[in-house]
Amino acid sequence: MNKSEIRKKIIKIRKKNDTKNLKINFHHILNILKKNLTTNKVIGGYYPYNYEVDTIEILKKIEKKNYLISLPKIKKSYKMNFFNWSTKDPLQINQFGIPEPTSNKIIYPSILLVPLVAFDKYNNRLGYGGGFYDRYINKIKKNQSVTTIGLAYSYQEIKKVPINDHDIKLDFIVTEDKIK
Repeated sequence: MNKSEIRKKIIKIRKKNDTKNLKINFHHILNILKKNLTTNKVIGGYYPYNYEVDTIEILKKIEKKNYLISLPKIKKSYKMNFFNWSTKDPLQINQFGIPEPTSNKIIYPSILLVPLVAFDKYNNRLGYGGGFYDRYINKIKKNQSVTTIGLAYSYQEIKKVPINDHDIKLDFIVTEDKIK
């Protein structure tokens, strides 16, 4: 199967699954944060879209532990930056229907929670095909270290994600029942 076929299949499965009772293991995320953060306690999150893992409760818990939160804003040319955001702050809807922060303060996360459509045992990630996260991770890694954590449900794992030269492997993938 090619990337497009895999996307269609997994998104259809994700849409059908009742994920209300599936919760990503927050303790796995917290352990990664504790082991991989130095002084920069900035976490890059995302606002869930199209049946993605709902990160809002995770971000609230992270914020209560005194980490700073940031969310992405999409720019022109398939690029994005992360901006300061609190779970109490308002959001605005972008051209794709995804809520974004209203802040104009760019902030560089040292831990990045990454949405995905599918993943494999090698921590390869399949996104929506725009390359936003691959470009952003590549850009930020030129200036600082960043730990990437993909969030997914275990049923999103496939045997092998087809990858290209520009695809970036994630450091961790956390599901409701395991950490990879």
